[in-house]
Amino acid sequence: MPTIRHPATGFPVGDPDLIPLAAEGLPSPADIAGAASSLILSSAGWRKVFAADGDEESPDPGLSAADLVLAGAAAMAFAAKVRERSVSDPARTAGRPARPAVLVGIDSRPTGPAIADAIIRVLLGLGFEVRYLFIVAAPEIMAYARPLSGDGAAGFCYVSASHNPRGHNGLKFGIGGGGVLGGAESAALIASYRALLAREDLAARVLGHMEAADRDELARAYSGCSAWKRRSVSAYTLFAREVVCGSADPAEQDALLDEMAASAAARPVGVVAEQNGSARCLSIDRDFLEGLGVRVRSVNDRPRDFAHRIVPEGESLGDAIRELEAARAEDGAFTAGYVPDCDGDRGNLVIAGRGAVRALEAQEVFALSCVAELALLVRAGRLRYDASGRPLDKVAVAVNDATSMRLEAIAAAFGAEPFRAETGEANVVGLAESLRARGYEVRILGEGSNGGNITFPSQVRDPLATLGALLKLLLLRGEDGLFAIWLRRLGRAEEAAAAAAPGAAYGVDELLASLPRFATTSVFEPRAALRVKSADQAALKGRYAGIFALEWEEKRPELERRFGIRSWKAFATNGQAEAELGADFAASGRGGLRIVLYDAGMKAKAFLWMRGSGTESVFRVMADIEGGSAEDEEFLLGWHASMVRRAELE
Repeated sequence: MPTIRHPATGFPVGDPDLIPLAAEGLPSPADIAGAASSLILSSAGWRKVFAADGDEESPDPGLSAADLVLAGAAAMAFAAKVRERSVSDPARTAGRPARPAVLVGIDSRPTGPAIADAIIRVLLGLGFEVRYLFIVAAPEIMAYARPLSGDGAAGFCYVSASHNPRGHNGLKFGIGGGGVLGGAESAALIASYRALLAREDLAARVLGHMEAADRDELARAYSGCSAWKRRSVSAYTLFAREVVCGSADPAEQDALLDEMAASAAARPVGVVAEQNGSARCLSIDRDFLEGLGVRVRSVNDRPRDFAHRIVPEGESLGDAIRELEAARAEDGAFTAGYVPDCDGDRGNLVIAGRGAVRALEAQEVFALSCVAELALLVRAGRLRYDASGRPLDKVAVAVNDATSMRLEAIAAAFGAEPFRAETGEANVVGLAESLRARGYEVRILGEGSNGGNITFPSQVRDPLATLGALLKLLLLRGEDGLFAIWLRRLGRAEEAAAAAAPGAAYGVDELLASLPRFATTSVFEPRAALRVKSADQAALKGRYAGIFALEWEEKRPELERRFGIRSWKAFATNGQAEAELGADFAASGRGGLRIVLYDAGMKAKAFLWMRGSGTESVFRVMADIEGGSAEDEEFLLGWHASMVRRAELE
């Protein structure tokens, strides 16, 4: 049988007759250990450079034999975890066939098919049913993996390295739901995987499972990917309606979406989708947005046609800015553009107000989304207040430790409670779940520093949720319009009345101007990523603590004169918890460390933050200051980074 090709793209999917490993050429344990040495394994994903030529920007679709074994071993570890879950929690697998089904999907990186081929063969050889979606956006496969989607998948394995360069690749896993494994389960899976990698007979075991895969089943998995993708598109469309509308009731969804479409007909809005060859090229974006009455211009929308670097920050937003400028010159309705990363779970924005088209910082995007979703709760009567303005309902927002304190200001205006977790999407999702168990409604959560947002019931970032938040602010108008609600919560009654008036002319300029003003480091700037040799993060932070204690005494007069800062407290975030540290910064371990700086009234004015990346070989730092200028942020970050560098040298 010739190689099976994907009907929509023409890309090769796989050859059922060609086993990628050969018995006579199996890699040695030393080869496998060498290939595994660069693996980064965390709850945020497993990642390394998989391109056979070792170039992190390589378009090479091939894998070394050792990397094929790494992929096959990942399937073995995941399969064992799925079976373990079915034994330990039979209620979650009730009604499913004895032969569990696993969804497999890839982003648009060239090495994706080879990794998926190894995984699919091993899963089939282990007795699993495989439903292969080929190129699919992360939010789409996760929406389809939800139990309520109706197809009863036991879990998913998604091949992606998110925002890393194209020669990288990696894996994300989920079991029994629409999100990635949480911290504890992820750690257990990683431990099982490491144990497999230590086996002398690993390559032979992987090959044995590949050879056990039924050839006809493999052919069906490859030839049936379009059919499974159609089902995932249907599930994702229904789920996106629920996420954007904040309701599972189809009638309520129809009412809100119809209101948005009617508003768009009266005040047209256009969006540029600069897809950068990502997995979102094959998703629901255009159909969903046009269903809202939004005008859509899609560019760079063939998978793997990467027009620029994958991370949607800084210079990577240049194409979107230019395309939005061109679209706006032809049609003044075009207001925003978005750029996803390769797996399509992030979508950072560019906007066109009355001035020049510009990129929004990730923190601004998250702040706007928070305003929209908290205001939607007020509109829906799920966030109510007594006569004195105190909240009657328990509402929380869960964020990562590197989110700007702008979030606290927004939450305070709505009477919502902010909670922080260690950076890592799984940590924030886990924190939100624990808050719901305590009786809180958590409508919105996310990593403000990294772009995009997670809107309940989703467990992953999604550009459609982010765009939905912006569009709701622009299109839901009148007395119960979201912008009017926000202005009333700020105590700006006259502006709220003007925004609620028929024909009110506000747009993105007014939305952005209403946000609390903060100056914050972008974590994707080069100056925010320090290369350090020290592998012991706790020891580095311990040395930093000594330097900070001396520097604090020296810098305090200047800090008070410039910013009104008089005191500080240190906080550690580990997993889902944040705790005050005192002076023992080393106690934060490998987690996040945030030093909050206060004025004379103990109001938080700024913070310094640091944490070693879980997915890249860098130590991230940032600064955040209320009401500050770019120069103020640069001053604080420069001071902070200099102390980290000194701690590295001591």
